[in-house]
This record gives sequence, C-alpha cells and structure tokens, in this order.
Amino acid sequence: MLPHWSRLTFLSVLLLPLAGLFALVVRVRRFAYAQGLLASHAVPVPVIVVGNITAGGSGKTPLVIWLVNWLVAQGMRPGVISRGYGGQARDCVAVRADSAAAEVGDEPLLIHGKTQMPVVVGRDRVAAARTLLAQHPDVNILVSDDGLQHYRLQRQLELAVVDAGTGYGNGLPLPAGPLREPLSRLRRV
Repeated sequence: MLPHWSRLTFLSVLLLPLAGLFALVVRVRRFAYAQGLLASHAVPVPVIVVGNITAGGSGKTPLVIWLVNWLVAQGMRPGVISRGYGGQARDCVAVRADSAAAEVGDEPLLIHGKTQMPVVVGRDRVAAARTLLAQHPDVNILVSDDGLQHYRLQRQLELAVVDAGTGYGNGLPLPAGPLREPLSRLRRV
C-alpha cells in the first residue's frame, strides 16, 4: 500500500479533487449497470466473483484456490477466469502448466497449478467466460478472480476479501486512498 493511502497525509489531501472525480465516475458507472443503461451478460453457469474494494493484494488468489478445490470436493466442475494481471495476453488465453507468467500472469498460473482446473485469462471477463465454457463444456460453475468491479459479467455470488493488516487504509477513493469503490459497496457482497 502506498504511504499516503494508509493515513491522511498532505499528498492525499492534494489528491482529493481527483478522488472525488474518480468516486463520481464509479457511482455513475454502477448506476448505469443497475439501470440497464450499460449491458451486463449472463453465462449458462453460476458465477462466483472473488474481489476486493481496495487496490492491491488482499488474499484473493489464495481464496480462489481454496474455493475451487472446495467446489471440486463438493462434486462440482469449476473453471476460473481472470484478467491475468501482469500478463501481456491481449485476447482470451487458456492457462496451461507450461504457460509463461509473462503472457498469462503469475496468479492465474498459480491458480491453475494448485487446482488443475481450467483457467482462462482475458481483459474482457464475458469473453473469457465464454471462451472457457466453449473449451470445457463440462464446467458447471465459474469463479472470477478479481472481478468485483467488472459488472459486464452477471454473477450469482460475490465474495469480498479485506486485508486484515491494512484494512481500508485512509478510507479515501483512488488516488487519494486505496478504495476502488465506497465502503457501502460491502453491504451488497
């Protein structure tokens, strides 16, 4: 977490106008999806989204790995979609054991390695979900890694992860603080 995100500092105060603009854009965008002004898309299987409302790591990947393995133990056939943060893939790419982290991202590679379940990375989560389901028609549930703010993909369940060490930082929106969405968003996950 950036130093000015952990507490109120001179820099975070200077960034408040940008943070206000960011918060407004987030609110308008969410409203547009809620009112159907921006389209969201369903896929033919249930979707569980694991995400957070703060920027940075919070333990999403270990939770995704645990959840996928738990779903397998329950008799489900899960697949995982991810943006592939850190990877250079532009289109939807299936993650394989020999995939390069530079292409697909290190977290999707770790998820695939720890679960042995299908993982597809793609910046467009709807396209990633459709690609995974086309390649693996036996998948009957999807887990979306770090997809909380990707409203284009409809979901049945949202799980928010909070870093117990840093919490919500100074409680301000980006870039003055670490919040991607207001704390009130947690009431709906």
